[in-house]
Amino acid sequence: MQQVAIGIDLGGTQVRAALVGEQGTIFAQAEDRTDAAAGPERVLRQILDLAEQVLAAGQPLSVVGVGVSTPGPVDTIAGIASDVPTLAGFAGFPLKAELQKRFAYPVSLENDGIAAAIGEWQFGAGKGRGNLIYVTVSTGIGGGIISDGRVVRGRKGMAGHIGHMSVMPNGELCPCGNRGCFEAYGSGTAFALRARRRALACTETTLGKKGGEIHSRDVFAAARNGDGLANTLIDEEAEILGRGFTSLIQIFSPDIVVMGGGLSHEFERLQPGIQDYIARWAMPAFNDVHVVRAALGQNSGLVGAAALAFLAERPPQDQPGFFTTF
Repeated sequence: MQQVAIGIDLGGTQVRAALVGEQGTIFAQAEDRTDAAAGPERVLRQILDLAEQVLAAGQPLSVVGVGVSTPGPVDTIAGIASDVPTLAGFAGFPLKAELQKRFAYPVSLENDGIAAAIGEWQFGAGKGRGNLIYVTVSTGIGGGIISDGRVVRGRKGMAGHIGHMSVMPNGELCPCGNRGCFEAYGSGTAFALRARRRALACTETTLGKKGGEIHSRDVFAAARNGDGLANTLIDEEAEILGRGFTSLIQIFSPDIVVMGGGLSHEFERLQPGIQDYIARWAMPAFNDVHVVRAALGQNSGLVGAAALAFLAERPPQDQPGFFTTF
């Protein structure tokens, strides 16, 4: 009988579930809009309902466990959500223990950025690489690091919050409460806010002229139609991302940087500017590191979470070499 794991990707906007095979194949998938303001009990009910949906959709399968990817910060060692700004009532919540009460299968818990890094490392753009950085650029910026064939997890399993490294002293306010974070400048949210501000002062752009808010997708659409401001904004975004990626490259020395998240849908437009910044400003020993698009797309975290469930059910002597150093 085919062995599968249930992968759960819990986010502030959506909660998603999938049945995933040992080779990263997704057999069934379901999603729902996260009832983020309703508190833990309601969100856990959503997770359980989605898991039941994908189980019902699949053929007879042997489920080895449940892997859950969650926004952070989350203490994955203790299984406690430290402070999840996008989910009401989760500060100090014993997430792993409460999930385990509801599932008949073993539950594994991981930060969403690290889970996505594992997914891309094992089954996606980083397969076969010993060193990579995964960066998700979406509503915020997060990530995970694989170094020397090991997942970098750090104290309490909370490594990889790369969106909150400081890039501008006393700069823009970040959702975390600090100022000048990489996320406050390079995220999709920051990009759209910058576009709205600049469009108000520009008479030669089509952005915002038909009313309504300006979103990231609107900027890229306008750029494809030759809008000068839109193209300038995209070039600036690529430079901001390149600056952040350059710092990460020089700290961790990866083989590649894998970019995921909402803005990765426009990777072809952003990548040349990102790569040019790295080539110009990284030290010579680091300036040949390439940035690539996440191969698993929005499923990086789902597949990575499921990989954790497969790990949990294997004795150490039967685990692949890349799993033994988690």
